[in-house]
Amino acid sequence: MSNILMQLLLIGLVAGVAGGMFGIGGGAIMIPAMVLVIGLDQKLATGTSVAAQILPIGILAALVYHRNGNLNFKYALIIAVGLIVGNFFGALFANQPFISSELMKKLYGIFLLIIGIRYLV
Repeated sequence: MSNILMQLLLIGLVAGVAGGMFGIGGGAIMIPAMVLVIGLDQKLATGTSVAAQILPIGILAALVYHRNGNLNFKYALIIAVGLIVGNFFGALFANQPFISSELMKKLYGIFLLIIGIRYLV
């Protein structure tokens, strides 16, 4: 499998797990990952993220991004596969008896802090 394909699947998987665990939109993970890891332009990453979450959330926004040349359908579909699988496993993990609400809160805070620091550096 190509490196970019593996990176896109991993981005979708991580976004899906976080979505399943924390109930957050995948864009909070996918966009920084596509910008910082893959090196996509911020607008292209945003358009691609919206398209990955298209049904029913982002169809109108995806059309706007597409009209402006800021959407990669292939990347969006690959990420969507990871989102489906990742959300399932994230939800399974978050609902284990040994995962408390307090631990979830701390994990989410650490996640947000890491993303914030990475964006600022």
